[in-house]
Amino acid sequence: MKAVILAGGRGTRLAPYTTVLPKPLVPVGGVPILETVLRQLRWHGFEEAVIAVGYLSSLIRAYFDQNPLSQQMRITYHQEQAPLGTAGPLATIEGLDESFLFMNGDLLTTLDYAAMMRLHRERDAALTIAVVERKMQIELGVLGLNEANEIVSYTEKPVHSFPASMGIYACHPRVRNYMAKGVPLDVPTLVLRLIAAGEKVVGYRSDCFWLDMGNPSDYARASEAFEANRAQFLRDEPI
Repeated sequence: MKAVILAGGRGTRLAPYTTVLPKPLVPVGGVPILETVLRQLRWHGFEEAVIAVGYLSSLIRAYFDQNPLSQQMRITYHQEQAPLGTAGPLATIEGLDESFLFMNGDLLTTLDYAAMMRLHRERDAALTIAVVERKMQIELGVLGLNEANEIVSYTEKPVHSFPASMGIYACHPRVRNYMAKGVPLDVPTLVLRLIAAGEKVVGYRSDCFWLDMGNPSDYARASEAFEANRAQFLRDEPI
């Protein structure tokens, strides 16, 4: 199996950590987050990873060229000359002839990648999106009004749950028919194009741990979770 990992962003929301390091090399529990992702993928049976790089790409290449992972799975690089969005790089990466995994390189998760790929193939989907359930509390009293603006209900600080994308996708090669080389494209636009064309887009629900390290507070939470249960994230380490 093959994975494409986005690792080209500047990570400005995670400053100052990303001032001297590309975001995928920021350590969580002493291990760069991208290394954790690659080790998890290898453990789930992925033989190859294509890393789409941009900002400070030389540091990413230098790190993994000297890493034992490069001897255990094939790691190649796709250099972005200009930002192409969260889906655009797929149009220019060669060798995506079979279903592949596509994901952001700054996620801390315990997702079963292999199980997601199996479901993707079983459903014959164009795109499968890893889905996590999230809850959000409204910090206000929410009113229900009828057409006459009469109050018919009052809920104090309700909690709403919703399915959210993890930023992890299983893709059939035909998704590339809906993008153009060198033209920026984000995943939400791609998803809407696929739906409009009648393609099958499905969700893979999981109750796994998942955290997008988008800001310093999320980074602190990720580090705490990793340190508390390292074995659930790096199952390839000897006990």
